[in-house]
Amino acid sequence: MALPKYKTSRANTHARRSQWKAEVPQLATVRTPEGETVQVPQTLAAAVRKGYVKPEDL
Repeated sequence: MALPKYKTSRANTHARRSQWKAEVPQLATVRTPEGETVQVPQTLAAAVRKGYVKPEDL
């Protein structure tokens, strides 16, 4: 793991963090084991399809 050689200034740290933006998750249409068709985030699509996660819990 890389280690910093010098302390990063507060201004540089804040400038870097200010560029971060949250993104809207991609939705996927999946069919649950009960036969419902729901839209869930793409990362959870396989778990919902297999019945590991209930769409109501999201």
